[in-house]
Amino acid sequence: MITAIVMIQAQNSRIPETAQALADTDGVAEVYSCAGDVDLIAIVRVRDHARIAEVVTAGIDKVDGVVRTTTHIAFKSYSSHDVEAGFSLGE
Repeated sequence: MITAIVMIQAQNSRIPETAQALADTDGVAEVYSCAGDVDLIAIVRVRDHARIAEVVTAGIDKVDGVVRTTTHIAFKSYSSHDVEAGFSLGE
């Protein structure tokens, strides 16, 4: 599974509606409203890299209220003390 974090700037007056529409988008696992440089953060989880581009460009970018997005691919790091982490790699 590949995880991407999409930082979203949205129209201020539409943040709740935009967040709900994003949460209903196929491939989007979670949506967070936040304060700071961006208004919303969407967590995208898909099986291949090509699908990330599809979810972002054909899904997230088309949601009413989305002004701009920035996508970051996330790679999970494990603690050196986590003896079970080695068994979960590749799943």
